[in-house]
Amino acid sequence: MAKQKSAYVCSDCGSDYTKWQGQCSDCNAWNTLSEVRLGPTPTNRGAKFESYAGSATSAATELQTLADIDLNAVPRFSSGTHEFDRVLGGGFVPGSVVLIGGNPGAGKSTVLLQTLCYLAQQMPALYITGEESLQQVAMRAQRLKLPTEHLKMLSETSVESICATAQKMQPKVMVVDSIQVVHMADIASAPGSVSQVRESAAFLTRFAKQTGTVLILVGHVTKDGSLAGPKVLEHMIDCSILLEGSDDSRFRTLRGSKNRFGAVNELGVFAMTEQGLKEVKNPSAIFLQRSEKVASGSVVMVMWEGTRPLLVEIQALVDDSNMGNPRRVAVGLDQNRLSMLLAVLHRHGGIMVGDQDVFVNVVGGVKIIETSADLSLLLAIVSSFRDRPLPQDLMVFGEVGLSGEIRPVPSGQERLREAAKHGFKRAIVPAANATKSGVAGMEVVAVKTLSEALSAID
Repeated sequence: MAKQKSAYVCSDCGSDYTKWQGQCSDCNAWNTLSEVRLGPTPTNRGAKFESYAGSATSAATELQTLADIDLNAVPRFSSGTHEFDRVLGGGFVPGSVVLIGGNPGAGKSTVLLQTLCYLAQQMPALYITGEESLQQVAMRAQRLKLPTEHLKMLSETSVESICATAQKMQPKVMVVDSIQVVHMADIASAPGSVSQVRESAAFLTRFAKQTGTVLILVGHVTKDGSLAGPKVLEHMIDCSILLEGSDDSRFRTLRGSKNRFGAVNELGVFAMTEQGLKEVKNPSAIFLQRSEKVASGSVVMVMWEGTRPLLVEIQALVDDSNMGNPRRVAVGLDQNRLSMLLAVLHRHGGIMVGDQDVFVNVVGGVKIIETSADLSLLLAIVSSFRDRPLPQDLMVFGEVGLSGEIRPVPSGQERLREAAKHGFKRAIVPAANATKSGVAGMEVVAVKTLSEALSAID
C-alpha cells in the first residue's frame, strides 16, 4: 500500500512546504502552517476530458505561426454592462476564466446573477450555486425584477457532476459560486482547503479551455482583503477582479488586478440600489458632490484609473495636538507617504506642522495609490493650516520629490481636459505636463518646485 503524502500549507499566503516549520518563509507569519493530506494521484483524470476536447485536441497539436492565428475565431461578447466590460477589457472572451472576489455582502452574487440573466436571453447560460439554495437565488432574482425564463440553475458542489452537466448542456457562459465550496471526490481533504481549491480550479479551468466556455469563479477573501486560497489560483485564471465597497456607502468599485485580455487596474463604478447594482456612467460627478459653502482644506485632483480620468476631492484637517506624539491619519491614501510629504513641506516649503494633528481623507471612499495626489494633498494641508479656502474652480495634480521638485505624471493632458469638462477654470500642474497650446477655457499654472506652488495659492 502506497504511503499517503502530506504537505504543510500557510493559511495566510498559501505557500506549501514539505515539513513543518514555525514561520512561513514567504509572508513571515508565525504558526500559520497546517498539515494537508494529499490524496493519491489519479491515473485516469486525463481520460475524463477526452469527450470534452473532441477534435480540438488534434487541432491544438498542429504547429502554427503567430501571424497565421485567426483572432476572429474568439470574438468577445458584452456582459450587458459597460462598466463591467471596461474592467474585462471589452467583454468576455470565449474559453476565459474570470475570478471575482470581494467581502461578504459586497454584491458578487448580485452582479453575476444580473449578468447571467441578461446573457441567458442570447446564449445558453448556467449558474451553479453551492452556497445558496435554488429558492434563495430565485427570491433574489424576483426582488431584482430580473428576466428568469432562460437561465439554467444547478445546486451542486461536486466538480465532476458540474462538468458532466455542463458537457450535456454546452453553455457559453457558466458561473460557479463559489470555488471554496466545490470539491473533487479523489482529493482527501475538506472543501475550501488548499488542495481542493487548487485541484478544483485546475479541473474547471481545463474544461473551460477545451470547450470554449466562459467560466466565472466566485472567490472568498481573507480578513486583509486578499483572495483566499493558494497563490497558484491567481496564476491559473485569466482575469482577477475585486469588488470593493465600504459598509457605509452604497457605491461599489470593480477593480481588475490581472487581465490577460486587457489593461489591468481598470475601475468600474456601481451603485447598490433596490434593483441591484447599477452602473455609474459619470463617477466624477458623484465624488465631486461638494458643499456650496467654501471651506478650507479641500481641493480637487484628477486621478488616473486604468484608461479613464477620475476627479476626486481631497480633504485635510490640521489642528493643535494635545498629545506628545501628534497623530497622522490618512484615509484612502498611504500614511507613510503622508509623513514623507510633511517632511518635504517643512524642509522646502518652510511650513512646520510637526506639532499638529494632521487628518487627510479622500471623499467617496476611493483609494489613491498613484503619486499624482502629492501636490494636491500638500496644498490641502496648507489651506487647512492657514485656514484659507482654495477656489472652488481650482484643480491640482503632480508628484512631489524629496528635494521639493514637482515631477510630471502620466496622461497630463487627458486629466486637464477632464477637469475642464466639469467646469474647472484653473489648474496647478507640473511644468512638464503643461503644453504651449493649453486647454480651452482653463488657466494652467505650471510649477517646477513646491515653493512655486505655494506662491500660486497666496
